Amino acid sequence: MKKDKIIKKSEEYTSIINTGNVVKSKYFSIFYKKNEGRKYGISIPTKTGKAVVRNKIKRRVKNIIDKNENYIQNNYYYVIITKRTILDISYEEMENNLINLFSKIGEYDEKK
Repeated sequence: MKKDKIIKKSEEYTSIINTGNVVKSKYFSIFYKKNEGRKYGISIPTKTGKAVVRNKIKRRVKNIIDKNENYIQNNYYYVIITKRTILDISYEEMENNLINLFSKIGEYDEKK
């Protein structure tokens, strides 16, 4: 994932979380807000594990996003928050779950 696609400011994170919409699953919560372009923020709570484990999960999420950009809606800012249960699943399950959540975002917007 390129650096220009990453949300860096904490004000942007809080704005998306407080005023945006949310889609949840057992492993992820994705907050999203309509905006120009496409940017991502990834947050893994410290309860998930030590830094090595959290960085591994973050690398996997970034890789899933890079591989499946065609399934993700344009013109949104996303904040992806993982849950502790993420440790119990494989990479393939993580990928399927995340793609399903991104596809739900498109379905919700078509209904509005």
